[in-house]
Amino acid sequence: MSSANFSSLSLNPALLENLKSLDYHQMTPIQQQSLPLIFDGKDVIAQARTGSGKTAAFALGLLNRLDVKRFRVQSLVLCPTRELADQVAKEIRKLARLIHNIKVLTLCGGAPFGPQIGSLEHGAHIVVGTPGRIEEHLRKGTLVLDKLEMLVLDEADRMLDMGFQASLDTIIDQLPRSRQTLLFSATYPDQIEAVARRVMRQPQRVEALSTHDDTSIEQQFYCIDSQRNRLTALKLLLMAYQPQSCLVFCNTKRETQEVADALGDFGFDAAALHGDLEQRERDQTLVQFGNKSVTVLVATDVAARGLDIDAMDAVINYQIARETEVHIHRIGRTGRAGSKGIAFTLFDVKENYKVERLEDYLKCSIDVLPLPEVRLLNEPAYRSQMVTLQIDGGKRQKLRPGDILGALTAGNGITGAQVGKIHLFDNCAYVAVYSDIAKSALAKISKGKLKGRSFRARKVSRG
Repeated sequence: MSSANFSSLSLNPALLENLKSLDYHQMTPIQQQSLPLIFDGKDVIAQARTGSGKTAAFALGLLNRLDVKRFRVQSLVLCPTRELADQVAKEIRKLARLIHNIKVLTLCGGAPFGPQIGSLEHGAHIVVGTPGRIEEHLRKGTLVLDKLEMLVLDEADRMLDMGFQASLDTIIDQLPRSRQTLLFSATYPDQIEAVARRVMRQPQRVEALSTHDDTSIEQQFYCIDSQRNRLTALKLLLMAYQPQSCLVFCNTKRETQEVADALGDFGFDAAALHGDLEQRERDQTLVQFGNKSVTVLVATDVAARGLDIDAMDAVINYQIARETEVHIHRIGRTGRAGSKGIAFTLFDVKENYKVERLEDYLKCSIDVLPLPEVRLLNEPAYRSQMVTLQIDGGKRQKLRPGDILGALTAGNGITGAQVGKIHLFDNCAYVAVYSDIAKSALAKISKGKLKGRSFRARKVSRG
């Protein structure tokens, strides 16, 4: 395709006008490669990392095909996690905002089943959800997909890693064979190829793996002499560089929790993110990391998919990833949106072959650096300047971010600059404030009123 401008596509005029209002003019490489094929009705396999613009690619594809007058489920997007599903639904709604009466519904586990049934009874054009919950609705007959025209499998590799193969098979068996299928994946293991052969018709494959300038990420590698010293090395790197937003990758759920606990005991504002967490714990952890009251998030690769954190100061590979492509995906979470990032990787002598494999893949020589001085461990761990307050009221109580900000800044004592991010959920809200005004902020909310009502509030523990 000769032009990378969205105006060169056969786009619905309302979509094109909205893209201009959002200041979206030039397509990213994955959009430029995939959108003409999607608009042509082809099945597409797209390999692209987080931050590549893949969500907008398939969202524009399904929105351009949608017939608003036919009030039934025309498109289904399957995602591995609730967070990614929420993020995808939000992006679709943003891109569709100039097309009236489009209904996008999110169906995920961890949320009450009853309200979802009620929403389905009112109908929807686009459903975004996780495989387990979609399968459950299909089994109970509360979701009907016999008129589906487009299926999107987003982060397909992680859905398979998380054990959703059986659910995917059950869902796909109930879909019309004449549908268009789009498969987006950061990596392309044999499992994905097998899925593609089974569920797609003559798919066209496109790749766009370079989502940032390679010079935007500095990679540093450190060799440890024993497994016992891995945690010490991690603490030293954190103390030496003091990133305010750092993602630490572990290869197992158990190690993720152990590392986060050990960092918390040392004094860091650290939290774990893995598949064994309850949804409420997961939501709270992501809120705290997003508003920087938790500075270190220790996660598995699967759990970290769908994180929408733009300004990530550093990524640390506690172990080298099992797959080379996963290593690239990990480090790509820093140095985004034109900013500089740094990625640290720890390995022991038994993992030298993985380093050599990375050298071949990256086509460069990897230098091993000495760790920071051990004396840093004698100093207290650095802390976040922010803390998070939880309010026992949210969207269903008609609260808005402006209500919370207004209550905090009313009168004297607290300015808008001392208030951080505000996150609203159905029945609760979280607001980040600077630590030194946390006590007065808590008093303002607890003793004051929001929307003319009193709400309980508490400080959320870090980690």
